[in-house]
Amino acid sequence: MAQFDLTPEELQEYRSESVEPEDFDAFWSKTLREAREHDLDARFERVDTGLSTVTTYDVTFAGFGGHPVKGWLTLPAAAAEPLPLVVEFVGYGGGRGLPVEHLLWASSGRAHFVMDTRGQGSAWGGGGGTADPVGGAPAYPGFMTRGIDAPENYYYRRVFTDAVRAVEAARSHPLTDASRTVATGTSQGGGITIAVGGLVPDLAAVAPDVPFLCDYPRATTLTDRHPYREIGLYLKTHRGRAAQVRRTLSYFDGVHFAARGTAPALFSTALEDQTCPPSTVFAAFHSWAHEDKRIEVYDFNDHEGGGPYQDEAKLRWVRAYT
Repeated sequence: MAQFDLTPEELQEYRSESVEPEDFDAFWSKTLREAREHDLDARFERVDTGLSTVTTYDVTFAGFGGHPVKGWLTLPAAAAEPLPLVVEFVGYGGGRGLPVEHLLWASSGRAHFVMDTRGQGSAWGGGGGTADPVGGAPAYPGFMTRGIDAPENYYYRRVFTDAVRAVEAARSHPLTDASRTVATGTSQGGGITIAVGGLVPDLAAVAPDVPFLCDYPRATTLTDRHPYREIGLYLKTHRGRAAQVRRTLSYFDGVHFAARGTAPALFSTALEDQTCPPSTVFAAFHSWAHEDKRIEVYDFNDHEGGGPYQDEAKLRWVRAYT
Protein backbone atom coordinates (compact mmCIF):
# COMPACT_ATOMS: atom_id res chain seq x y z
CA MET A 1 0.00 0.00 0.00
CA ALA A 2 1.20 3.51 -0.77
CA GLN A 3 0.98 6.29 1.81
CA PHE A 4 -2.29 5.76 3.68
CA ASP A 5 -2.01 7.86 6.84
CA LEU A 6 -1.92 11.62 7.33
CA THR A 7 -0.03 13.82 4.88
CA PRO A 8 3.49 14.94 5.83
CA GLU A 9 2.10 18.38 6.70
CA GLU A 10 -0.64 16.88 8.88
CA LEU A 11 1.87 14.62 10.64
CA GLN A 12 3.76 17.71 11.78
CA GLU A 13 0.61 18.96 13.49
CA TYR A 14 -0.87 15.69 14.76
CA ARG A 15 -1.16 15.12 18.51
CA SER A 16 -2.49 11.99 20.20
CA GLU A 17 -5.83 11.88 21.97
CA SER A 18 -4.60 9.16 24.33
CA VAL A 19 -5.65 10.04 27.88
CA GLU A 20 -2.96 9.68 30.53
CA PRO A 21 -4.08 7.98 33.76
CA GLU A 22 -3.92 10.22 36.81
CA ASP A 23 -1.88 7.63 38.68
CA PHE A 24 0.52 6.87 35.80
CA ASP A 25 3.64 7.89 37.73
CA ALA A 26 2.49 6.21 40.93
CA PHE A 27 1.76 2.99 39.04
CA TRP A 28 5.23 2.84 37.53
CA SER A 29 7.02 3.95 40.69
CA LYS A 30 5.33 1.14 42.60
CA THR A 31 6.06 -1.37 39.85
CA LEU A 32 9.78 -0.57 39.74
CA ARG A 33 10.07 -0.35 43.51
CA GLU A 34 8.63 -3.85 43.84
CA ALA A 35 10.98 -5.16 41.15
CA ARG A 36 13.99 -3.71 42.97
CA GLU A 37 13.06 -5.57 46.10
CA HIS A 38 14.62 -8.54 44.30
CA ASP A 39 18.41 -8.69 44.05
CA LEU A 40 19.42 -7.81 40.50
CA ASP A 41 21.80 -10.78 40.60
CA ALA A 42 23.37 -9.94 37.22
CA ARG A 43 25.64 -12.80 36.11
CA PHE A 44 28.01 -12.64 33.14
CA GLU A 45 29.35 -15.91 31.74
CA ARG A 46 31.83 -15.65 28.89
CA VAL A 47 30.96 -17.73 25.83
CA ASP A 48 33.14 -18.97 22.97
CA THR A 49 31.60 -17.59 19.77
CA GLY A 50 34.54 -18.32 17.51
CA LEU A 51 34.89 -14.59 16.85
CA SER A 52 38.23 -12.88 17.47
CA THR A 53 37.23 -9.20 17.43
CA VAL A 54 34.58 -9.32 20.17
CA THR A 55 34.06 -10.87 23.58
CA THR A 56 30.54 -12.06 24.41
CA TYR A 57 28.90 -12.81 27.75
CA ASP A 58 25.75 -14.82 28.36
CA VAL A 59 23.87 -12.65 30.87
CA THR A 60 21.15 -13.52 33.35
CA PHE A 61 19.51 -10.95 35.63
CA ALA A 62 16.37 -10.63 37.73
CA GLY A 63 13.54 -8.81 35.97
CA PHE A 64 9.92 -8.31 36.95
CA GLY A 65 9.01 -10.44 39.96
CA GLY A 66 12.61 -11.55 40.27
CA HIS A 67 12.13 -13.74 37.19
CA PRO A 68 15.35 -14.66 35.33
CA VAL A 69 15.81 -12.74 32.08
CA LYS A 70 18.54 -13.45 29.54
CA GLY A 71 20.71 -11.17 27.42
CA TRP A 72 23.98 -10.92 25.53
CA LEU A 73 26.72 -8.45 26.38
CA THR A 74 29.19 -7.98 23.54
CA LEU A 75 32.40 -5.98 23.94
CA PRO A 76 35.30 -5.16 21.62
CA ALA A 77 37.90 -7.83 22.33
CA ALA A 78 40.54 -5.28 23.31
CA ALA A 79 38.31 -3.46 25.83
CA ALA A 80 40.29 -2.55 28.95
CA GLU A 81 38.35 0.40 30.37
CA PRO A 82 34.64 1.33 30.64
CA LEU A 83 33.01 1.88 27.25
CA PRO A 84 29.91 3.73 26.08
CA LEU A 85 26.96 1.35 26.36
CA VAL A 86 24.16 0.62 23.90
CA VAL A 87 21.21 -1.33 25.31
CA GLU A 88 19.00 -2.79 22.60
CA PHE A 89 15.48 -4.24 22.67
CA VAL A 90 14.14 -6.51 19.96
CA GLY A 91 11.07 -6.65 17.74
CA TYR A 92 7.81 -8.49 18.29
CA GLY A 93 8.13 -12.26 18.34
CA GLY A 94 11.92 -12.24 18.37
CA GLY A 95 14.43 -13.07 21.08
CA ARG A 96 18.02 -12.26 21.79
CA GLY A 97 19.01 -14.70 19.03
CA LEU A 98 22.63 -15.75 18.63
CA PRO A 99 25.69 -13.65 19.50
CA VAL A 100 26.76 -13.50 15.85
CA GLU A 101 23.59 -11.53 15.08
CA HIS A 102 24.73 -8.57 17.19
CA LEU A 103 28.05 -7.16 16.00
CA LEU A 104 27.29 -3.61 14.79
CA TRP A 105 27.61 -1.67 18.04
CA ALA A 106 30.62 -3.54 19.41
CA SER A 107 32.30 -2.93 16.05
CA SER A 108 31.87 0.80 16.69
CA GLY A 109 33.87 0.51 19.92
CA ARG A 110 30.91 0.37 22.28
CA ALA A 111 29.60 -2.18 24.73
CA HIS A 112 26.35 -3.70 23.46
CA PHE A 113 23.67 -5.37 25.55
CA VAL A 114 20.66 -7.00 23.90
CA MET A 115 17.75 -8.10 26.10
CA ASP A 116 15.75 -11.24 25.51
CA THR A 117 11.97 -10.55 25.56
CA ARG A 118 10.18 -12.83 27.97
CA GLY A 119 7.95 -15.43 26.38
CA GLN A 120 8.97 -14.45 22.85
CA GLY A 121 11.74 -15.63 20.54
CA SER A 122 9.92 -18.20 18.42
CA ALA A 123 8.78 -16.20 15.39
CA TRP A 124 12.03 -15.09 13.69
CA GLY A 125 15.79 -14.77 14.21
CA GLY A 126 17.89 -17.08 16.33
CA GLY A 127 15.34 -17.65 19.09
CA GLY A 128 15.02 -16.67 22.73
CA GLY A 129 15.57 -18.25 26.10
CA THR A 130 13.45 -16.33 28.63
CA ALA A 131 10.18 -17.76 29.91
CA ASP A 132 7.23 -15.71 31.13
CA PRO A 133 6.06 -17.59 34.21
CA VAL A 134 3.03 -15.35 34.78
CA GLY A 135 -0.38 -16.60 33.65
CA GLY A 136 -3.36 -14.44 32.77
CA ALA A 137 -6.99 -14.16 31.77
CA PRO A 138 -8.24 -15.35 28.37
CA ALA A 139 -6.38 -13.62 25.54
CA TYR A 140 -6.21 -13.53 21.77
CA PRO A 141 -3.18 -15.46 20.42
CA GLY A 142 -0.07 -13.31 20.58
CA PHE A 143 1.11 -11.01 23.37
CA MET A 144 -0.97 -7.86 22.96
CA THR A 145 -3.95 -8.97 25.04
CA ARG A 146 -2.24 -11.06 27.71
CA GLY A 147 -3.49 -9.78 31.04
CA ILE A 148 -5.30 -6.90 29.37
CA ASP A 149 -8.09 -7.14 31.93
CA ALA A 150 -6.11 -4.85 34.29
CA PRO A 151 -2.90 -2.76 34.16
CA GLU A 152 -1.42 -4.80 37.02
CA ASN A 153 -1.77 -7.98 34.96
CA TYR A 154 -0.76 -6.71 31.54
CA TYR A 155 2.11 -8.44 29.75
CA TYR A 156 4.00 -5.25 28.95
CA ARG A 157 4.15 -4.30 32.60
CA ARG A 158 6.53 -7.21 32.96
CA VAL A 159 8.43 -6.46 29.73
CA PHE A 160 8.97 -2.76 30.47
CA THR A 161 10.13 -3.61 33.98
CA ASP A 162 12.54 -6.20 32.56
CA ALA A 163 13.86 -3.49 30.24
CA VAL A 164 14.62 -1.06 33.07
CA ARG A 165 16.37 -3.85 34.94
CA ALA A 166 18.28 -4.73 31.76
CA VAL A 167 19.77 -1.24 31.75
CA GLU A 168 20.73 -1.69 35.40
CA ALA A 169 22.25 -5.10 34.70
CA ALA A 170 24.28 -3.87 31.71
CA ARG A 171 25.54 -0.91 33.71
CA SER A 172 26.73 -3.20 36.49
CA HIS A 173 29.47 -4.71 34.32
CA PRO A 174 32.88 -3.11 35.05
CA LEU A 175 33.58 -2.44 31.35
CA THR A 176 30.47 -0.34 30.76
CA ASP A 177 30.19 3.40 31.42
CA ALA A 178 26.77 4.06 32.95
CA SER A 179 27.00 7.78 32.19
CA ARG A 180 27.14 7.08 28.45
CA THR A 181 24.17 4.75 28.04
CA VAL A 182 22.02 4.76 24.89
CA ALA A 183 18.78 2.78 24.50
CA THR A 184 17.63 1.67 21.07
CA GLY A 185 15.36 -0.81 19.33
CA THR A 186 13.13 -1.35 16.31
CA SER A 187 9.34 -1.83 16.24
CA GLN A 188 8.46 -3.48 19.57
CA GLY A 189 12.05 -2.73 20.56
CA GLY A 190 11.42 0.91 19.68
CA GLY A 191 8.33 0.99 21.88
CA ILE A 192 10.30 -0.55 24.74
CA THR A 193 13.03 2.03 24.13
CA ILE A 194 10.51 4.86 24.56
CA ALA A 195 9.25 3.31 27.79
CA VAL A 196 12.81 3.02 29.10
CA GLY A 197 13.43 6.62 28.05
CA GLY A 198 10.54 7.68 30.27
CA LEU A 199 11.43 5.46 33.20
CA VAL A 200 15.24 5.79 33.36
CA PRO A 201 16.11 9.45 34.04
CA ASP A 202 19.82 9.51 33.22
CA LEU A 203 20.25 8.05 29.73
CA ALA A 204 22.64 9.79 27.35
CA ALA A 205 20.33 9.28 24.34
CA VAL A 206 17.56 7.10 22.91
CA ALA A 207 16.93 5.95 19.35
CA PRO A 208 13.55 4.27 18.73
CA ASP A 209 13.05 3.06 15.15
CA VAL A 210 9.54 2.68 13.65
CA PRO A 211 8.30 2.23 17.23
CA PHE A 212 5.37 0.03 18.17
CA LEU A 213 3.20 0.44 21.31
CA CYS A 214 2.38 4.11 20.70
CA ASP A 215 -0.91 6.01 20.47
CA TYR A 216 -3.16 2.98 20.99
CA PRO A 217 -6.45 4.84 20.40
CA ARG A 218 -5.40 5.67 16.83
CA ALA A 219 -3.33 2.57 16.08
CA THR A 220 -6.06 0.09 17.01
CA THR A 221 -8.63 1.80 14.77
CA LEU A 222 -6.41 2.78 11.84
CA THR A 223 -4.55 -0.41 10.88
CA ASP A 224 -5.81 -3.95 10.54
CA ARG A 225 -2.30 -5.39 10.45
CA HIS A 226 -1.00 -7.45 13.36
CA PRO A 227 0.07 -7.05 16.12
CA TYR A 228 -2.28 -4.09 16.77
CA ARG A 229 -5.08 -6.11 15.18
CA GLU A 230 -4.86 -8.61 18.04
CA ILE A 231 -6.57 -6.02 20.23
CA GLY A 232 -9.43 -5.49 17.80
CA LEU A 233 -9.96 -9.22 17.39
CA TYR A 234 -10.02 -9.65 21.17
CA LEU A 235 -12.71 -6.96 21.42
CA LYS A 236 -14.60 -8.52 18.52
CA THR A 237 -15.17 -11.50 20.80
CA HIS A 238 -15.24 -9.70 24.16
CA ARG A 239 -17.94 -7.19 23.30
CA GLY A 240 -18.41 -4.34 25.70
CA ARG A 241 -14.88 -4.35 27.11
CA ALA A 242 -13.43 -1.54 25.01
CA ALA A 243 -13.34 0.99 27.86
CA GLN A 244 -11.59 -1.50 30.15
CA VAL A 245 -9.04 -2.30 27.45
CA ARG A 246 -8.41 1.38 26.71
CA ARG A 247 -7.79 2.01 30.40
CA THR A 248 -5.24 -0.82 30.62
CA LEU A 249 -3.41 0.27 27.47
CA SER A 250 -3.18 3.88 28.66
CA TYR A 251 -0.59 2.82 31.24
CA PHE A 252 1.61 1.42 28.47
CA ASP A 253 1.22 4.02 25.72
CA GLY A 254 4.52 5.33 24.40
CA VAL A 255 2.98 8.79 24.14
CA HIS A 256 2.88 9.06 27.95
CA PHE A 257 6.39 7.69 28.45
CA ALA A 258 7.63 10.11 25.80
CA ALA A 259 6.24 13.01 27.83
CA ARG A 260 8.79 12.03 30.49
CA GLY A 261 11.76 11.64 28.14
CA THR A 262 14.84 13.34 29.55
CA ALA A 263 17.44 12.42 26.91
CA PRO A 264 18.12 13.49 23.32
CA ALA A 265 16.15 11.31 20.91
CA LEU A 266 16.42 10.14 17.30
CA PHE A 267 13.16 8.63 16.03
CA SER A 268 12.42 7.09 12.65
CA THR A 269 9.24 6.33 10.75
CA ALA A 270 8.14 5.17 7.30
CA LEU A 271 5.17 6.68 5.51
CA GLU A 272 3.90 3.37 4.08
CA ASP A 273 4.22 1.55 7.41
CA GLN A 274 0.92 -0.22 8.13
CA THR A 275 2.31 -2.07 11.14
CA CYS A 276 3.27 1.07 13.08
CA PRO A 277 1.47 3.88 11.26
CA PRO A 278 3.50 7.08 10.96
CA SER A 279 0.91 9.17 12.82
CA THR A 280 1.38 6.96 15.90
CA VAL A 281 5.14 7.42 15.72
CA PHE A 282 4.77 11.18 15.30
CA ALA A 283 2.43 11.18 18.30
CA ALA A 284 5.24 9.86 20.48
CA PHE A 285 7.82 12.07 18.80
CA HIS A 286 5.80 15.23 19.39
CA SER A 287 5.27 14.21 23.03
CA TRP A 288 8.98 13.60 23.64
CA ALA A 289 9.86 16.08 26.37
CA HIS A 290 13.55 16.70 25.67
CA GLU A 291 14.01 19.55 23.20
CA ASP A 292 16.94 17.84 21.43
CA LYS A 293 15.01 15.49 19.16
CA ARG A 294 14.75 14.67 15.48
CA ILE A 295 12.95 12.16 13.29
CA GLU A 296 14.12 10.42 10.13
CA VAL A 297 11.26 9.91 7.66
CA TYR A 298 11.41 7.24 4.93
CA ASP A 299 8.80 8.20 2.34
CA PHE A 300 8.41 4.96 0.38
CA ASN A 301 9.10 2.29 2.99
CA ASP A 302 6.83 0.00 4.97
CA HIS A 303 7.76 -1.44 8.37
CA GLU A 304 11.35 -2.13 7.33
CA GLY A 305 11.80 1.61 7.75
CA GLY A 306 15.31 2.85 7.04
CA GLY A 307 16.98 -0.52 7.60
CA PRO A 308 20.75 -0.19 7.12
CA TYR A 309 20.36 3.50 6.22
CA GLN A 310 18.92 4.11 9.68
CA ASP A 311 21.76 2.09 11.22
CA GLU A 312 24.20 4.46 9.55
CA ALA A 313 22.19 7.47 10.71
CA LYS A 314 22.24 6.21 14.29
CA LEU A 315 25.97 5.50 14.21
CA ARG A 316 26.63 9.07 13.10
CA TRP A 317 24.14 10.55 15.56
CA VAL A 318 25.28 8.60 18.63
CA ARG A 319 28.83 9.94 18.29
CA ALA A 320 27.64 13.30 19.59
CA TYR A 321 26.39 11.78 22.86
CA THR A 322 28.79 8.94 23.66
